[in-house]
Amino acid sequence: MKIAAIEAIPYSIPYRHPLHFASGSVHEADHVLVRVHTDDGVVGTADTPPRPYTYGETQKSIVAVMQDVFAPQLVGLDVFDREKIQAVMARTIHNQTAKGAVDIAVWDVIGKTLGQPVTKLLGGYTDSLRVSHMLGFKPAKELLALALEFRETYGINTFKLKTGRRPLNLDIEAAKVLREGLGEDAELYMDANRGWTANEAAEVLRRTADLGLQFLEEPDDAREVLGRRRLVTNSPIPIAADESAANLGEAAREILTGGANLLSIKTARSGFTEAAKIVGMAEGMGIDVYIGNQIDTQVGTVASVVFGAAFAHTAKRAAELSNYLDMTDDLLAQPLAITGGRIHVPEGPGAGTDVDEDKLAHYRTD
Repeated sequence: MKIAAIEAIPYSIPYRHPLHFASGSVHEADHVLVRVHTDDGVVGTADTPPRPYTYGETQKSIVAVMQDVFAPQLVGLDVFDREKIQAVMARTIHNQTAKGAVDIAVWDVIGKTLGQPVTKLLGGYTDSLRVSHMLGFKPAKELLALALEFRETYGINTFKLKTGRRPLNLDIEAAKVLREGLGEDAELYMDANRGWTANEAAEVLRRTADLGLQFLEEPDDAREVLGRRRLVTNSPIPIAADESAANLGEAAREILTGGANLLSIKTARSGFTEAAKIVGMAEGMGIDVYIGNQIDTQVGTVASVVFGAAFAHTAKRAAELSNYLDMTDDLLAQPLAITGGRIHVPEGPGAGTDVDEDKLAHYRTD
């Protein structure tokens, strides 16, 4: 079964509540839906979230690299030759989310062809994941009200607090208000999106040491090498690499050189194939991982669920799976549901990424 065509469809869906954080803000899901068509008529689907302030990709650049670079090179390859497909895409540097989408769409084709759920083909460890919800920049009391609402409505009890603001008191106060209002049983962690220096991050850790935070993600720019290594060495909680570990090589570098001791796995930027390699490396080195969020739609989120539930190592921690709730609409044909703080893996063959064609026709911008 050979790849016959690769389709890249730009679309836009507004957010009900924009998400603000240290490296930018998101008001609309200006994403690209990627479809891999085979000569047997099977179609695989994935979602691509451009993040120009993180990876340099835009909606237009993703469409261009799909049409002008990847499609001419990949058409004619067998969909089961995954490593060959990976090798072809690796010749083009960067373009992480574009590569990730092609890989997920190929896995979707494979699952449909074999009549098996992709999560079982990857590992089949469990049928659901605990959910963590991201809280963006807001006054502390508003953040607490939102967290309590999500706990009451969806059973979510793990929250990521977006930080990296100045003055530092804004984020320190927010963390303290959340801990006091949610109680000791709630799981809390922070993500500064490279917004602080290493010294500022150390001060925040000192002033929040009694809050029982799980870890701190990307406290500073990883290129602040000496400060970052000093921070990781002295931190009482793990320091997670996210933007600084977008692929297997970068993840290995950050762990081996002391830039982090926890890894975020995002299928939107690594697909399933490279993400599985990162998970295997981390498990072998005794490094914990968690499933991160690329501010994904439901199409992107279901891919994260499918992958995260496949491995024991990725299923240990709550996964960031709920920010699609801030969107006004979505494309997924079978909408996700969060019950008891968990999302279940969809049943049926493939990756569960099939879309509602009427909604796609409405929101596409090409």
